[in-house]
Amino acid sequence: MRFVMNKIKIAIIFGTRPEAIKMFPIISEIKKYPHLIDYRIIVSGQHREMLDQMLEIFQINPDYDLNIMEQGQSLSNITNNSLLGIEKILKKERPSMVLVQGDTTTTFTGALAAFYQKIKIGHIEAGLRTHNKYYPFPEEVNRHITGVLADLHFAPTKQSCENLLFEGVKREDIFISGNTVVDALFLTIKENYIFREPLLKDKKIFENKIILMTMHRRENWEDPLRKTCRAINKIINEHSNVNVIFPLHKNPEIGRDVKGILQNKENILLLDALDYDDMINLISKSYIILTDSGGIQEEAPSLGKPVLVLRDETERPEAVKAGVVKLIGTNEERICREVNTLLNSRDKYKEMSKSINPYGDGKASERIVKKILYNFNLIDKTPDEFKEK
Repeated sequence: MRFVMNKIKIAIIFGTRPEAIKMFPIISEIKKYPHLIDYRIIVSGQHREMLDQMLEIFQINPDYDLNIMEQGQSLSNITNNSLLGIEKILKKERPSMVLVQGDTTTTFTGALAAFYQKIKIGHIEAGLRTHNKYYPFPEEVNRHITGVLADLHFAPTKQSCENLLFEGVKREDIFISGNTVVDALFLTIKENYIFREPLLKDKKIFENKIILMTMHRRENWEDPLRKTCRAINKIINEHSNVNVIFPLHKNPEIGRDVKGILQNKENILLLDALDYDDMINLISKSYIILTDSGGIQEEAPSLGKPVLVLRDETERPEAVKAGVVKLIGTNEERICREVNTLLNSRDKYKEMSKSINPYGDGKASERIVKKILYNFNLIDKTPDEFKEK
């Protein structure tokens, strides 16, 4: 029998909106084990306003908030401030394990601070790779380094597991869990959802086919973003039965270029960044998704929405292989061609709108928490790994 009555302390570290979304189901699952797990939530505030939206929606109350965000902050500032702040907290709390998620600078510094204190590290969403250190930047290197530091790798898919094995990680240190973003999606989607964003309360908007568009990656700033916006203009001019909804990232670099090309155009709705629950339910009502977001590549397939990815590479190739996500880059002519194909061909649209999600089944958080308990000898049965359909 492995079962030993004891209690562990877990430090959950995150600092951005996507991390909060993917950590929320983990926190909810941990709360089911108050007799076995004590936990502390540490947020860096790497994204301030967007993170605060998530904390409010999910009713997460951090135990520590470093509030590191500064106007015009550099990656070096984020790294330095979060590393020093997290280190102080870990010295005080002495957790049994630190949990970090994904590929942000907070993820990297949280893992590094834990390593310096010789604290075990669990890396959620481990093993994603593009094999190009500058794409996405700086995320690809962040997740590589976190993978080197981690003790327990929660790989969302078989492919991410194979990436880790290729890099020399031992199979017994890898656990294929599925992705917690699917857990969060299932907890949030509602059939009769009422939007908080006032401009989305008008039901007439949804009488047309909706193209939902998002862009925020650093490598897509400036010229790639402007090319994409010009393509959107052409598409709207050709299709009177289409509305484009573009929630804008908080970064003013993005908003300036987008508004310069798309503002005050008929059938184009530019919005401030949406709350998570508004965004998820907008995805469910959309016809096509144009995005450079990794999270949306994971979310939309569960809802049967074709995703055209405004990137040349992706660290999430599973949905591409499944045929529900397609890499199209930011070439103006190609964007027009790919979108027009889905708008004009019912067969092509049907091929990409299968409700298939290789990233999860809504039970990733349950598997992850049980695996942690098993590794600390607090339960005597290891959970089964996620099997992709």
